[in-house]
Amino acid sequence: MGRPSKPLISREAATQAALAVIDEQGLDGFSLGAVARHLSVKAPSLYYHFRDKAEILSEVARFILLDTGYREDMEGSWEERTIELCKETRRALLKHPNAAPLILQFFPRHLLLDAYEHAVEGYPRTRELHMAILEGIEKLTFGDALFEAAARARGLPAMPDINPATHPNLAKSVAANSMDEEGVFVEALWMFFAGVRVRASES
Repeated sequence: MGRPSKPLISREAATQAALAVIDEQGLDGFSLGAVARHLSVKAPSLYYHFRDKAEILSEVARFILLDTGYREDMEGSWEERTIELCKETRRALLKHPNAAPLILQFFPRHLLLDAYEHAVEGYPRTRELHMAILEGIEKLTFGDALFEAAARARGLPAMPDINPATHPNLAKSVAANSMDEEGVFVEALWMFFAGVRVRASES
């Protein structure tokens, strides 16, 4: 199908409409027709900006990832700055739990290169460990966010109710935890950083 001669909508408006459809109907309910109806236009209008469904979904993933409040001029140690970046990234994904799986399908890592450049500048001097540090931080952040997003999309708690009779140790650990989901995530990052400091001191 060819593109119309003139754009009736902007690329950003179409992306936001696509995200709104996914927020309301989930990825299974997403279609170019649904996006067009949301914008009160006909589906061919979308082809002025996007080749196909995959391209608009990729742009939605990009839009989500860019929607953070992180600033590169934040002060503090490299660990503190990294935690703020990770928290903002996690929050951006959790604003749209139905759309969060798109980050796996269309992971726009190139959008993070500036943030990564700024981040590694403050890493420990053992540069040979930098990619492992970055790998750990990235997987902790996206793994945590995607697990919680999947639960939210289905209306489930991040951790199901634990039966003390069948899982006594886990039940005690859950009961002893006083942190919310984000607090647990941040603590996991601090524990990872503690391991990084030890590993860097050995190199």
